[in-house]
Amino acid sequence: MVRSKAAILGKPVAHSLSPVLHEAAYRALGLVDWTYERVEMDAEGLPGFVSALGPEWAGLSVTMPGKRAALDFATEASARALAAGAANTLVRKDSGWFADCTDIDGVIGALRIAGGFAAPPGSTGVILGAGGTASATVVAFAELGVTRARLVVRDPLRAKETVAAAARARVETEVHTWAGTDFAKLAADASVLVSTVPPAAVAGSAAGLAAVDCVLDVIYHPWPTPLAEAVTARGGRVATGLDMLLHQAFGQVEQFTGHPAPREAMREALRAATDNVLPLPIAC
Repeated sequence: MVRSKAAILGKPVAHSLSPVLHEAAYRALGLVDWTYERVEMDAEGLPGFVSALGPEWAGLSVTMPGKRAALDFATEASARALAAGAANTLVRKDSGWFADCTDIDGVIGALRIAGGFAAPPGSTGVILGAGGTASATVVAFAELGVTRARLVVRDPLRAKETVAAAARARVETEVHTWAGTDFAKLAADASVLVSTVPPAAVAGSAAGLAAVDCVLDVIYHPWPTPLAEAVTARGGRVATGLDMLLHQAFGQVEQFTGHPAPREAMREALRAATDNVLPLPIAC
């Protein structure tokens, strides 16, 4: 049977823009019978749902809260997914399900292309938050040549999984708490910053953090965030969550279909879907 079905699993998932990207890719590739759905699914329900899927299913995108469950469920996983401790991609193989973490591609693509980032030797990065995106970010830092990461969290206990991912990726980490941190000092010698937290959490610290020249703010609505405004005002470069979303989708499309991702078609579809609300540059 030809595999021609895919979906995104998550909770909540109704807001996801992944169908925009995947459906545009399938049309551009001439895969007229391919479909891509949204499926409301939590981490606990993921194993049973995926186990019951028929052979027509080619792959699944996985968003929160199921990324770690996806990795645990898979019969095989990429080295980078194992390093991150999470998977946003499940690909159907004859032997079972293969897990990957194209979120790492998303971070790298957003920083390199939209943010113009090139890591100086031995550079330091700052990560705000310690969820699944933070774990993917430390692995991306390793690939970019960033050797040290400063994690800023409200509760140090919540940083354990990100610290473990950093150790697997051989990135040194420091853990800082929001309370009492001098953000201007924290950012003064950093080359890159990735924020994975809500805009309100950063608003009071944006001026100090804006000293970093290259910033990825994974929030893309509402836009601009206080952090993005502060970085732009200072003359720095800001990559957005839309850039990350676009770049993580390329690898998923290629693994699901076996064809090179039609990047321009995907970018234009995302631009068309967001221009009325989010007039942002989207680079590929």
